[in-house]
Amino acid sequence: MARMRIKLNYKQELSKILAQFTELQPEEITIETPPDKQLGDMAFPCFRLAKAWKKAPPIIAKELAEKILNNRPNWLSGATAEGPYINFHLERTVFTADIINAVLLAGEKYGSQGVRANNNSNRKILVEYSSPNIAKQFHVGHLGSTIIGRFLDNVYRFLGYDVISINHLGDWGTQFGKLITAYLKWGSREEIEKTEIEGLTKLYVRFHKEAKDNPSLDDEARSWVVKMQDGDKEGLEILKWFVELSMREYERLYKRMDISFDLIRGESFFSDKMDAVAESISNKGLLKDSDGAKIVDLEEYNMPPCLILRSDGGTLYPTRDIAAAIHRYEEYKFEKCLYVTGNEQALHFAQWMKVVELMGNTWASGLVHIPYGMLLFKDGKISTREGNVIKIEELMDNAVAKALELIEEKNPTLANKIEVSEQVGIGAMIFNRLYNSRMKDSMFDFDRAISFEGETGPYVQYTHARACSVLGKAKTQGQGLELVDNNIHAESLIDDKSFDVLRLLYDYPAIVEESAEKYEPFLVSRHLIAVAQAFNAFYHEHIILVDDQDLRQARLALTEAVRYVLKSGLSLLGIKAPVAM
Repeated sequence: MARMRIKLNYKQELSKILAQFTELQPEEITIETPPDKQLGDMAFPCFRLAKAWKKAPPIIAKELAEKILNNRPNWLSGATAEGPYINFHLERTVFTADIINAVLLAGEKYGSQGVRANNNSNRKILVEYSSPNIAKQFHVGHLGSTIIGRFLDNVYRFLGYDVISINHLGDWGTQFGKLITAYLKWGSREEIEKTEIEGLTKLYVRFHKEAKDNPSLDDEARSWVVKMQDGDKEGLEILKWFVELSMREYERLYKRMDISFDLIRGESFFSDKMDAVAESISNKGLLKDSDGAKIVDLEEYNMPPCLILRSDGGTLYPTRDIAAAIHRYEEYKFEKCLYVTGNEQALHFAQWMKVVELMGNTWASGLVHIPYGMLLFKDGKISTREGNVIKIEELMDNAVAKALELIEEKNPTLANKIEVSEQVGIGAMIFNRLYNSRMKDSMFDFDRAISFEGETGPYVQYTHARACSVLGKAKTQGQGLELVDNNIHAESLIDDKSFDVLRLLYDYPAIVEESAEKYEPFLVSRHLIAVAQAFNAFYHEHIILVDDQDLRQARLALTEAVRYVLKSGLSLLGIKAPVAM
């Protein structure tokens, strides 16, 4: 369907009206939502006018309300002073027709132009996320980066930006020198081909155990790193094989979560670019010697020194990240390059990004670290552990199994219950992680996360399925949604329960845009809960499939609009929207 904006950006229009009667510019005016919806639909606080007007805010509110009432547009039904606030009431029939038409015409694209309708098509954003270290199990520590990054990937594409998603694999450094040493001493190609990552993990663990009694192994591992930096064919071939083995498993898990990347590159891709980076930093007069190592002193910026080269000439994470950033900018000329990693890496990103800035790169301001908190577990018995790692596949399997149990209990005759349990289980896992601010540690509780009730992913999915059921039943009865020229009987949707839903549908574009600006998926997930709750309250209050044709069509139109927004929001979060549960 074609995109369509709401005819009026009501808050923006109200700001223009207020600007006519104040000395403020429209962009300086903040329109709030009253804490109690009985007070009104929008509100303006008059505090900031008190000094200039030399009057108390309640007096100002009363005077302004009267002026606005005398010049009110047709979409505004009232303006009342309540203490220092002016509360505004929308003309419900105008608002209802506007919102319903906008959603139905845009369909699942509703909200994709945000509230500003910027032309984002030529604005390039790179999003680096997931980025596991090869030869290691894909564990729950990667979940935050993977699903927060995928949300940002989705939301910026939705808003029309030119997005490149990047999986920056960890495939360079000392750990791979250790792994190569372990493989050559104790491994076999035949065994590793069978066991893949599990076998590589065992070799890595064995190396650390053996190295405690034989420190020369560490020297051998470091020598492999240096040899690979110098282009050693044997080491690079083994490393390439390790990457291929790892990607077999990662791709299988990404497919299960419906994730794909535009670009998959390992740190090793930049191995031949690191000398040039070190030389460039040196030429800028930034590189200093520190016990044989090379650093950039960041004391002036209240940070420890950024280590660029080890004393043996080996490169480190900062060197590789700087090389990658420079190469990406040369290749894509990005507006922003987002890095989604745990908050424990905040200092690392602050250091190397500062180095990029000190090198004189004006585009360094577009480098943005997106940190997040930890995923915690209420019950440690839900998973078997390998070392201290919980595999992400095990988390998915447990979630899907729990979802299947609930479906068997609530709807055992569901035709595609295996497929739906996969969508619900994985959706519950994702929604649970994205329901709180990304910086907060998130507790994963299977019983709560996979409940069909409460503030959960399955609750939103179930509400979507309910809307689909109503629309499907209406169609089966031969009286489905059939609006002529998208005209609805708006007077049928001005009751409080209907209007509660409409307010939330109106807010959706602004929520989507704010979530992109703040890099916060929880704004969307919580809004979906609000929409679902409001629709369910409407559903329980009103019979949708009534005999009155105008009323039936209006309520079906509202149901369809809710379906579009729930499916759109779930899609942004990376969650499927089943049509039946």
